[in-house]
Amino acid sequence: MNTEITQINYDSNKEKIKFPEKLGYGLGDFACNLVWNSLSMFILYFYTDVMGMAAAIISTLMLVVRIISGFMDIAAGVVVDKTNTKYGKARPWILWMAIPFGIGTILLFSVPNIGNTGKLAYIIGTYVLINVVYTAINIPYGVLNSLMTQDQNERSEVNIYRMFCSTAGSLCVSALVLPLVSFFGGGQQAWILTFGIFGISATLIFFITFKTTKERIVAVNKEKSQNISFTYGIKALIKNRYWIIIVLLLVVVFMSMGIMGGSMIYYAQHILKDKNLVGGLSIAQNVPTLIVMLIIAMPLIKKCGKRNTAILGSVIFILGSVIALIDLTSIPLIYISIIVRGAGNALVSATIFALLADTIEYGEWKTNIRTEGLVYSAGNFGLKVGIGLGTAIVGWLLAFSHYNGEAMVQPHSAITTINILFTWLPMILAVVQIILLKFYKLDKLYTKIISDLEKRKYTEE
Repeated sequence: MNTEITQINYDSNKEKIKFPEKLGYGLGDFACNLVWNSLSMFILYFYTDVMGMAAAIISTLMLVVRIISGFMDIAAGVVVDKTNTKYGKARPWILWMAIPFGIGTILLFSVPNIGNTGKLAYIIGTYVLINVVYTAINIPYGVLNSLMTQDQNERSEVNIYRMFCSTAGSLCVSALVLPLVSFFGGGQQAWILTFGIFGISATLIFFITFKTTKERIVAVNKEKSQNISFTYGIKALIKNRYWIIIVLLLVVVFMSMGIMGGSMIYYAQHILKDKNLVGGLSIAQNVPTLIVMLIIAMPLIKKCGKRNTAILGSVIFILGSVIALIDLTSIPLIYISIIVRGAGNALVSATIFALLADTIEYGEWKTNIRTEGLVYSAGNFGLKVGIGLGTAIVGWLLAFSHYNGEAMVQPHSAITTINILFTWLPMILAVVQIILLKFYKLDKLYTKIISDLEKRKYTEE
């Protein structure tokens, strides 16, 4: 298996990216999150409380599929590196996978009533399908950022638009799912109709992303492109210390998101005694996130750097978690906690994929090998492992605590577990984020790296 080394035309990277293109790119993650956020926030609840499946079995299934999907991400990254069409190497995949993504979303909730064994088989099939399609569209989408620009500030701004729209997509899912399910009459059919709307919307939005974006980072001369073995490419990644740090950070950040998102509906239903509060809690979490990303994140990144901005966000998240611990049953305090945590998480989200993209140049500088697809897809493996572990941990701990989705009253052990999942575990993981970020020094080196790469390119010519 080979992967392409791209010779970069640095002169083509001076072009500033205009607002419509930044927004068009960001909308791609809005579409992704119409489904992705559903998988972390509602799918476990749907399978356990609507379809009556066992939490431990479903959680284990999700983790296994996510890990397998992570390996598929790496393969997808290699395929993207080898793609060569008139639309570029990343954009065509967004076009090709848009319709399958919408169909897969609808199938995910269309579980037939064929007994638990039949249901489980169907769930496995459709869950694998949506993960395959998601990989085939999300990996190229993520790679596209590194192909649009190499300017550090432009790349950060593009990433902020991405995460802004991602958060908006999460907000739509969390705020609208239960009201729409209720509007359509409740039960499984209501869930199918609800996610039918989301699936079709995602497909149309992906078409917009494809139409409005442009790949600027191209090979100077295709004859200069070289092929290396996949194994050699992986060895080069392992030598990229900052890529390793960001992959670990992705695991931790998305594990925290998976735990917090997956436990929110259980927390609202059993601690706050009203599952319909999920919409309000999600708004409280995501609106500050949108505001911080839109107004505060970019000026802060320009002044402090991406790493320090992410550290500050983690500290703010910890403070928000401490607020919740004052009274775990107080709805006003939980809202305040969610708002503060959302603001902190916004600063982490605004930087994390830009941090990953910057490791591409570091890897090229250190090893003379540039593989955008492999770097991003292998990084995305960490993301999927994180979200898979987060979702699985929710299910495992609920099962261990004797949670019963069909029971009106839960045992004390389950209540304690839900509290731990929603507050303590995300707070502990935020501390781990800070520790990892302390080892990341690339912000200070990046300008020199780009200068060295330009000199190397002209020397080789």
